[in-house]
Amino acid sequence: MPDTPFSRPVISRRALLTAAGAGTVAVALAACTADAPPTPTRTAVQSPAPWIVPDGPMRFPSGFTWGAATSAYQVEGSLAADGRTPSVWDTFAARAGTIRDGSNGEPAADQYRRYEEDIGLMASLGLAAYRFSLSWSRIVPTSTGTINSRGIEHYRRMLDALVGRGIRPAITLFHWDLPQWVQDAGGWIQRETADLFAEYAAACFDAFGDVDADWMTLNEPKTHAFVGHWYGAHAPGLRSPDVAAAAVHHQLLAHGRAVERFRLSGAGGRIGIALNLIPVYPTDPDEPEAAWRVDARENRLFLDPILLGTYPEDAVGGESGQLPADPVTFRGQQKSGDLATISAPLDFLAVQYYGVTGVNPGGRETQIAPTSAAPWQQVLPEGLYDLLTRLAADYPAIPLLITENGIPDRSSDVTVDDPERLEFFRAHFQQAARAIDGGVPLEGYYVWSLLDNFEWAEGYTQRWGIVAVDFETQERLPKRSAGFYAEVIAANAVPPA
Repeated sequence: MPDTPFSRPVISRRALLTAAGAGTVAVALAACTADAPPTPTRTAVQSPAPWIVPDGPMRFPSGFTWGAATSAYQVEGSLAADGRTPSVWDTFAARAGTIRDGSNGEPAADQYRRYEEDIGLMASLGLAAYRFSLSWSRIVPTSTGTINSRGIEHYRRMLDALVGRGIRPAITLFHWDLPQWVQDAGGWIQRETADLFAEYAAACFDAFGDVDADWMTLNEPKTHAFVGHWYGAHAPGLRSPDVAAAAVHHQLLAHGRAVERFRLSGAGGRIGIALNLIPVYPTDPDEPEAAWRVDARENRLFLDPILLGTYPEDAVGGESGQLPADPVTFRGQQKSGDLATISAPLDFLAVQYYGVTGVNPGGRETQIAPTSAAPWQQVLPEGLYDLLTRLAADYPAIPLLITENGIPDRSSDVTVDDPERLEFFRAHFQQAARAIDGGVPLEGYYVWSLLDNFEWAEGYTQRWGIVAVDFETQERLPKRSAGFYAEVIAANAVPPA
């Protein structure tokens, strides 16, 4: 993920920065995120309960999966190799002023050529799983729909190398890098893009379905829709809430159609979707309605159609906190059978957690917790517990995976000294263990990111990896947080500070 200055995931529990809430934030600072359709339970609005960090290790269940994550455009490089054609991110990065340092995804972390070295590094850390994305532009490079055998062969070699080291692949089909040829035909504004995605997904299932893997259809459709199609800060750089609303629905429809193709393919493994979700806390306990609308926009607009088969009525419209698109137009894009497709049963839900947000009675998001070096990221580890328990309480039972969680270094310089990240992980692992102890069906945790990489609109000015990358020499240098993570994995437990 990250680089999501405008996409802040949500939850509907009330947390005020008074009494227990203020103490919680202080801890976070010291540690451094034809039947009627079903409707979700509205979780009671309340302040977070005080929680005392145990003085001993917090253990995870046997078989818990520890992994790390990346995405294709952020780490691969080799943008013109082996038949790959441009994606929207190549086009966007070529525009003046779109990327903070004027860079693009070349060379990134050069993983297209160095994947064997990186897999050896994963094995040395004890990772049991690696989440990465496939480049649609490498596999279906043109509008003819012809499959590029060189792209398939590359990912086959990479998958074989992972499996050979005992590392379970977690494969994301789409991590924001839409082929430019698809964008030229209308992109996610057009319903037909869902069909194109389903065909691409089917080709991947046919090519790699013999591998026992966790598949994710989409990465953060909210961020791609909002930041790329409403705010214009990400590719494709559009600025229309109505276009963003269309991108929401058509991405979710594409997700559902890909799940259908997965079931028909007989591919091994499991399938889910990766959603970035954020606890949303009203700053006034007596006026939570605006926060509830922000929750609808940020969380329930995605959770409800996928898990319940219905869109929330309060997510889109002209009231404060809503996605300010025309709700009539949005409803008109939903054809008969769409929600049944979108809500096809999943094997797991992938959760991406970066922090929290506050909302005042006027609907404005406000800072209620310390920020990381990324100003949009409000760090509150207890929010992860609130999020996980909210999912377990409000939605049908489903296995959960945390597939992204992390913070950037304070400096853009190459460094292996990252105590803030180390303590960030400690605090968040503790909240994950706490949730599991409370009955939440959390099965795995993937940190973001394995490597320093191309950080979207921030270019190479932010470093999120547990392994430092010198982009001039491509030398890999594990950071202190990588050593800490290896210890957690070996013990299957998080130690106290």
